[in-house]
Order: sequence, then structure tokens, then C-alpha cells
Amino acid sequence: MDTPSTAYLDHTRKLLDARAARARERAGAADAGGASGGGSEAPSPSWQRIAADAEELRGELRDLALDLHDHPEEAFEEHHAAAALAQLLRAHGHRVETGVGGLPTALRAVAQTPGGGTSEIEGDGGDARDGGPTVAILAEYDALPGLGHGCGHNIIAAAGVGAFLAAARELERGVTGPGRIVLLGTPAEEGHTGKEHMIRGGAFDGIDAAVMVHPFGYDLAEHAWVGRRTMTATFRGISAHASSQPFMGRNALDAATLAYQGFGLLRQQMPPSDRLHAVIDSGGRRPSVIPDEARLSVYVRSLIPAALRDLSARVDDVLLGAARMAGVDVELDWDIHPPSLPVRNNHVLARRWARTQVLRGRTALPGGILPDSLAASTDFGNVSHLVPGIHPMIKIGPDDAALHTARFAECARSKAGVDAAVDAAAGLAQVAVDMLDEPELLAAARAAFEAAGGRLAVADYLG
Repeated sequence: MDTPSTAYLDHTRKLLDARAARARERAGAADAGGASGGGSEAPSPSWQRIAADAEELRGELRDLALDLHDHPEEAFEEHHAAAALAQLLRAHGHRVETGVGGLPTALRAVAQTPGGGTSEIEGDGGDARDGGPTVAILAEYDALPGLGHGCGHNIIAAAGVGAFLAAARELERGVTGPGRIVLLGTPAEEGHTGKEHMIRGGAFDGIDAAVMVHPFGYDLAEHAWVGRRTMTATFRGISAHASSQPFMGRNALDAATLAYQGFGLLRQQMPPSDRLHAVIDSGGRRPSVIPDEARLSVYVRSLIPAALRDLSARVDDVLLGAARMAGVDVELDWDIHPPSLPVRNNHVLARRWARTQVLRGRTALPGGILPDSLAASTDFGNVSHLVPGIHPMIKIGPDDAALHTARFAECARSKAGVDAAVDAAAGLAQVAVDMLDEPELLAAARAAFEAAGGRLAVADYLG
């Protein structure tokens, strides 16, 4: 078997390295990243306290990350992980609510300033309430089948919990503006859309902004994430003996094969922002029997919400056409799992995140450095279309250690992975607290959110 060529990835890496070097030069010449919320070169007292708190939590965050890594659990089954997060939060004096948004392994903890009102999350916007805004820090902790934490969600969980604990300490000091920091433990990101379930279950009601981080091979303040829809097409025909009476049959496998080939031809006319993948799950049992049923599983992806909807319609056309050519019926079941939208990166908050990482010795590169074609999907996209949000990437291993591989799973258990969790905990806490302490920051983030299209609920847009 031939080994796939790495020429494209090698070429991309060279371009990326050159672009990254130029970005670092620009960042260094500008201001050393603007190391505090106020824009001066020295970190603000708040940032200094948060950084010290994150470092103090290092041992507990390491233990949490390694514990989750040693006990990988797939989507909706993260009982050990949820219990481990809850135990650490309670050890620091926080009340933990489980079963949030209708998911048994989802959880929530709330920290508030002395002037932050009640801990209940209600209403349509924090600033409209006397208690100030509410910022959510998200933590994922599900693993991959067969690969464990090959996507590093154990690092996401440790970073999210650490950020919440560090931010909570700053709020308890009473030195920030009024408001709340909420930790949301969000199950089932891998292959599913747990956050959309939580959205529909009310877990994000009253949230004004949301932040989280994802491990990667690069430090990126922004990166492209494509939206994704799933569907199953079931073709139903008429069984017959394949030798003695083939003319009496209607071959469902023929229709599935025609559809698969149609997808291949459709790719030639797809925008470069789109992706389409399919597998034939079933197509008969014996060659001597014309299959009366065949099934395709399909993923449809795009960087643009409208293009995702358009491509879905083209996929319908291919499937209906294939059924008609084979003389069979087809049933199209869209969104067995709720769809996800592309991530809408909030540039205002992403720039603030980049500033926090300068103090950690990192240069979080801006969007557009890494090609948009190297993109996967995440259910954070749905959150990012409801409120201003960021989903930066933090380096835990070499750039050629790809997500969803055994090698990346090793990185998620390394010292570099733990260092990233601590660095991310400090950065997320600093951004979250700044939104409480600087009304103009959240106002600017909201303005950028509205300029990018405003609120878009996937249930209304894609059904």
C-alpha cells in the first residue's frame, strides 16, 4: 500500500512558519502584545493575581487532566469525568449542578461578585440586569472510540475548570465589576452536538459571552471550524434472485452506488469552503440476492452557514436522482444529531486572548495564518452564533501531531499538555474577568458579533 504524500502538508507548514514569523515580529514591534487589559506593557494587578492563582492550581489541574486521560469515556457516557470535575469544584467550595440542559453528564457551577445578584441565570442579557453580565467558560471531556483522548478534551476540561476557579477567586475579592462567571461542563462534542442539546435545554439562557480553548499543534487566537450536518439515506427496492429473475428486482445497492458516485462528481462544483463525505453502511447480504435495502451515512460541511444549507439541497438532489435512476424509493433522515454551525470567531475577544498568552511566553497567531482548508467541526459553532465567543487553539505538541491520532493522545498526557492547561486557564480567566471589569470590552465584542450577523439559532436556520 502506498503511503499518502505529505507534499501538501509540508508546503503548508513552510508557508505557515513564514507567516507565523512575520506575525511574531509584528506583535513584538507593536507592544509586546498589550499585556494587560488596559493596554500597557505591564500586566494589570488583576492579571497578576489570576496568573498566580492558575499556577497555584497546577497540581490539581495536572491530576485532573491525567485522571480523565486514564479514564476515557465516549459521548454521553462521561460519568467518571463529570464526577471528577464536580469533586474538584466542590473541594474549592463551589456548588455544582448536574444534569444541566437535560444531559446527565453536563454540569454547571456559578461564581459571582458581591454585587452580582443571585446565582440564577435568567433573562436575555446580563447588562440589562442590575447584577452585571454573565460569562460562560466551557469544558469538554468526552473521548474518541479507540483513541481515547486523541483530541485532548482532558486538557480542555482542566483548562476550563482552572479558569473558573481562578476567575472565581478574583470575583470573591470584590475588585471587579459586578457579574457572574459560569462553568458549563459540555458533554458529547465528538461526533455529536452536546452543546446544541444544552442550548435547547436552556443551559445557555442569560449567557452574554462564552469562552473555551482547544489543544492543537499551534498557538492560534482564531482558526476556521466548519459547520456540519449529518444524514442517513435509506434506499428501498425489491428483492429478487440475481440470476434467474433479476428483471423482477429493483436494486437498492445500485441506487446507493449511484449516489456515492454522484457525490464524487458534485465535489468538482463545490466551493473550496465545503466538504462532503459518505460511506455505504449496508448494501445486501449475498451476491445471489438483489438487495432490497441499502443505506448511506453522509456528512455535509461548510465554513459558511448559507453554503451549508445550499450544499444540503444539492445532496438531496443527488440522492433523489439516484433513487429514480434505480427505480427505488429513498428516505432522507437529516440531522439525526443536531447540526453544528461554523465557528464565528469574535475578533475583539480573540485579540484580548492573544494578549494574555504573551505573558505565558506564547504567540497566539491571528486568523488566516493557518489555511482554512485545514478545518474540522465543533458544536461550539452553535454557541458562537448565539453570543460573542472565542475558541482559540493552544499548542501541546509538534505541529505534525494531528488531532484524532494516537500521537496526539500522547501529547494530551505530556508535560506540554499540562503546561498548556495552566496557560489556558490563566488566559481564559483573564478574558472572562475583563468582560466584567471593562464594560467597553464586552460592548465592543457585542458590536463585532452584531456586525458579523447577530444571533442565529441553528434550530431555526437548519431545522
